[in-house]
Amino acid sequence: MDKNEKNHRTALLVMDIQNAITAHIQNPENLLSNINKAVKAAHQSGVKVIYVRLGFREGHPEIDSRHPRFGALKESKIMFTESHEGTSLHPDITLEANDIVVVKKRVSAFAGSDLDIVLRAHRIEFLILSGISTTGVVLGTLREAADKDYRVTVLKDACADPDPEIHEFLVDKVFPFSGDTTTVNDWINAI
Repeated sequence: MDKNEKNHRTALLVMDIQNAITAHIQNPENLLSNINKAVKAAHQSGVKVIYVRLGFREGHPEIDSRHPRFGALKESKIMFTESHEGTSLHPDITLEANDIVVVKKRVSAFAGSDLDIVLRAHRIEFLILSGISTTGVVLGTLREAADKDYRVTVLKDACADPDPEIHEFLVDKVFPFSGDTTTVNDWINAI
């Protein structure tokens, strides 16, 4: 497969870069800059760009109050509903007309979303992951994507976690079991 064909079978996932989630990262400017750099390169090279957001209906009917991660959201009555400002993509992120937005209901980008259908419709085989948090959506999506036989690469400097030590541990020690890791600049040079 030549480079051009591979690019057309590749999607860059920008996951959970939302106002309420980005607020938990110290100094997100570098992260957002790296993500925007990757998005620009993806657009220029024919790589599909897909934004993944966490979002729920009003009243959170998708959440059981016993859920260990999302139960508190249900109690909030508004957090991450479509009308809540925290659900919006961070203002430093700009979508282009051909970009796709997928709404998920759990940690993995696949859970409760139509992501797999969208990827298959575009004949995507290769996934490039970026987002917040490394311990959440990035780890969950990486594991599920690998189980679905996608070839996965994590852009380690386009991901972040509230705990930088855990981020480093995951990208260096855990992620290589399910996919590749690289930097934004190295990925851009390869495409």
